[in-house]
Amino acid sequence: MERIEITGGRTLAGRVRPACAKNSVLPLLAATLLCREPCTLCGVPDLADVQTSLQLLASVGAAVERRGPDLCTAPRPVRGLVPDPLAAAMRASVFYLAPLLLRAGRVELPLPGGCRLGPRPIDIHLDGLAAMGATVRTLPDRVVVQRRGALHAVDYTLRLPSVGATLTLLMAAACARGFTTLRGAACEPEIADVAAFLNAAGARIAGAGTPVLTIRGVGGLLPGGARHTPLPDRIAAATYAAAVAAAGGQVTVEGCRPAYLGAFLQFLRRAGCRVEAGQDGFTVARDPDRPLQGGVDLRTGAWPGFATDTAPLAAAVLLGAEGASRIHDALFQNRFACAAGFAAMGARVRARGRDLWLAGSDRLQGTLVTAPDLRGGAALVIAGLFAEGSSTVLDPGHIRRGYADLPGELRQLGAACRPAPARAPKAVQYG
Repeated sequence: MERIEITGGRTLAGRVRPACAKNSVLPLLAATLLCREPCTLCGVPDLADVQTSLQLLASVGAAVERRGPDLCTAPRPVRGLVPDPLAAAMRASVFYLAPLLLRAGRVELPLPGGCRLGPRPIDIHLDGLAAMGATVRTLPDRVVVQRRGALHAVDYTLRLPSVGATLTLLMAAACARGFTTLRGAACEPEIADVAAFLNAAGARIAGAGTPVLTIRGVGGLLPGGARHTPLPDRIAAATYAAAVAAAGGQVTVEGCRPAYLGAFLQFLRRAGCRVEAGQDGFTVARDPDRPLQGGVDLRTGAWPGFATDTAPLAAAVLLGAEGASRIHDALFQNRFACAAGFAAMGARVRARGRDLWLAGSDRLQGTLVTAPDLRGGAALVIAGLFAEGSSTVLDPGHIRRGYADLPGELRQLGAACRPAPARAPKAVQYG
């Protein structure tokens, strides 16, 4: 099994620039299917989920070519059947519901997979598409969505601000007939990023980044294409910030607006880090001889609140902080599977449902742990940075879903962190 090996006790220093955001790139790849002309997404990182998306696009008949850091698509006829293994590999397969429905007239999608964070229903996606005139059939392991003619406009209120459902209905409304209003929409920066791409290709979307989106549908596929650079990955930026908060030192994160992760930076300030925010980047610094301050009660929420993806990162920071803390995740029932790894390192933690309790002031010992999911795996790497001795994080494939080379980026900042291939089994002699 592949692994990441970390030796704790080194402070971090330097500058780092996040790659383009995974949470923008994945829906943008699906959105290219809505365009009549070629599209280019610039600077796309080589993530495991991006590779899965490219396989999915190829499986339905789309043409995608990587030219260095850019991904270029060309319009081709597609079919609406998503293979089971690709749908099961990532949650982002749900973003193909609307594009394949609009392109092929019918889409059959196995229930999406991804990290095992608990139930993640797609009922808002399906209910919104049905309100636009689609026929939805739900089977035990998949959904089948069909249309006859163009989708029609709707005034629709989401029952909660789901990022995925907002993107699905935004893509559908851009190609529907008439004037659609989406109320209670998600406001995350990635929504505005996808809307900017769609507008460049001929859509007419207003209000992205607010709870009310208005879309004047074009009544078919978007007339143009677009060349677009996705926004920087704010969760990767938070990961670097959490790493220096845990290990000590000073790191500057470039090319990512502090407003994208304002709640997380405020958490670090309260914990005792020095955070200097600029227009297009920020610096986080902490004296490794000065303990962090815990005693906090964090709750995740929709943007601009504390992002669910940053909850395990915050937990890694709070392990050694003075004072007991609690983190509640409002979105996922199994967000804190990383607690088992923390405990193996000697942390006094307790996870139950959506809640994680941390006693704080823990001295961690390096040991062997397993990455349970993407952000939980990154949190275990961060814990290894300030643990005594050496730590090994097994199954880093989860981590590669969202970071092209997290060990390499941390190593450039001074961490003793490297990936290692699977160990060959020992030779056995018979006879």
